[in-house]
Amino acid sequence: MSMLRLENVVKDYPLRSGVFGGTSGVLRAVDGVSLDIAAGSTFGLVGESGCGKSTLSRMVLGLERRTAGRIDAAGRDPQELKGASLKAWRRDVQIIAQDPAGALPARMRVRRLLEEPWRIHRIEPPHGRPIQVAQLLSQVGLTERHGRAFPHQLSGGQRQRVVIARALALEPRLVVCDEPVSALDVSVQAQVLDLLRRLQSEYGLTYLFISHDLRVVRSMAAEIGVMFSGLLVERGPADAVYRRPAHPYTRELLNAMPSIDGGRRLRSVAFGPPAATLDGDARRTGCPYRLRCPLAIDRCVAERPPLRQVAPTRFSACHRAEEVLSATRTSQSIGDHK
Repeated sequence: MSMLRLENVVKDYPLRSGVFGGTSGVLRAVDGVSLDIAAGSTFGLVGESGCGKSTLSRMVLGLERRTAGRIDAAGRDPQELKGASLKAWRRDVQIIAQDPAGALPARMRVRRLLEEPWRIHRIEPPHGRPIQVAQLLSQVGLTERHGRAFPHQLSGGQRQRVVIARALALEPRLVVCDEPVSALDVSVQAQVLDLLRRLQSEYGLTYLFISHDLRVVRSMAAEIGVMFSGLLVERGPADAVYRRPAHPYTRELLNAMPSIDGGRRLRSVAFGPPAATLDGDARRTGCPYRLRCPLAIDRCVAERPPLRQVAPTRFSACHRAEEVLSATRTSQSIGDHK
């Protein structure tokens, strides 16, 4: 059963110029992304800042209107809902945001923050709100003492646990995790990730897990997608993608990861330094990664590569994906580098 399905989703933003703010063109932030997430699973979405990950998540949450394509989240298309039906749908789809301090009103005690979703949706928990708040706090490793505190009195990890508890209050089916541990120390990250895995197991949650951190995504997701310049350029099982990437951009991300010995982990063709990033008219034709790719050929300038199957369970938007796959030799497992 699919919990989230995206079909050729596109998001354009108008570009304004001049004194009167006339439209001079469009910026395509998401460019025809398709993916399918099974109920109870985690799909990891990785890529550098500005690649379109967060824009995609906002469309899934119904906070942005897509320009084209279709989204089916928890059985409904948020863009086709309004009023009471949209409010009811939001109970099934929740978010765990990147910045817990910004996500929590500073003047509300934690216990009131956790009660707020029930007030908004006019729900009375079966055992009463105080008992239900205590249970939520316990589920995320906090106590009633934390419930009496204000957000600024908690540590960053504790605030993120409050955000997670608030997301769980309405018993959602789909949770969008948008960089949920990027603002935390490494030791605290591990604790919060363990908590997310445990909650998924206990409640059958489905996660769309978004991050720029490759290690974090691999530890959470069975399947990952790699985004570049609004496009999904690679998709496949997490271990397979990390050990044998099928797109040059994925190789660039992996080779950029620091290692204990200071060396690179993936050895094959020589990948040169990043070149300029395409913009304007140049981005609309050919492969948007071509100026940064040492394998670019004339075909990459003239023809945009589609996301296609290049091996069992592996998809890549690269004209030379088979060569990238066959050339890859993993000198050391990503999982061995902690």
